Amino acid sequence: MQNVVLDKVVVNMGVGADQDELKKAQQIIQLITGKKPCPTSTEAKIPDWGLRPGIQIGLKATLRGEEAIKFLKKAFAAKNNKMAEKSFDRTGNFGFGVREYIDLPEAKYDPKLGIKGFDVLVSLKKRGYRVKLRKINKTRVGHKQRVTKEDAAEFVKSLGVIIE
Repeated sequence: MQNVVLDKVVVNMGVGADQDELKKAQQIIQLITGKKPCPTSTEAKIPDWGLRPGIQIGLKATLRGEEAIKFLKKAFAAKNNKMAEKSFDRTGNFGFGVREYIDLPEAKYDPKLGIKGFDVLVSLKKRGYRVKLRKINKTRVGHKQRVTKEDAAEFVKSLGVIIE
């Protein structure tokens, strides 16, 4: 019950309100993850940027299970298997950015798509954490069942990544 497991990996790409850029980003996310991305939209009004609530400005895809671990290893390879210590939060989640999608192994450059980067956000959990999230008979989770920053660092090190 104390083992840290991978809950999910979210691949996120923000490109702005331009529809052509959104289509290119959709193709890139589909290429690197193998999943159809979900659009993300604005919730706040920012007149200087020409944004209002409801406008699609990005895309995300969620990976779970074995495909999440495979993708995470590729993403770490794009970062030379190094990660900053400040990338972890106190609840054990972490994230990092990849500047160019062609840094991933097996990704080929397509001149129609251009060069774009993306963010990788990882959520970790321990077995039994579901009791906090379930609908029926919801209860609190003890401190031992919460993932700490140190637990997340050990999980990342087990994948062969150096934390700086």
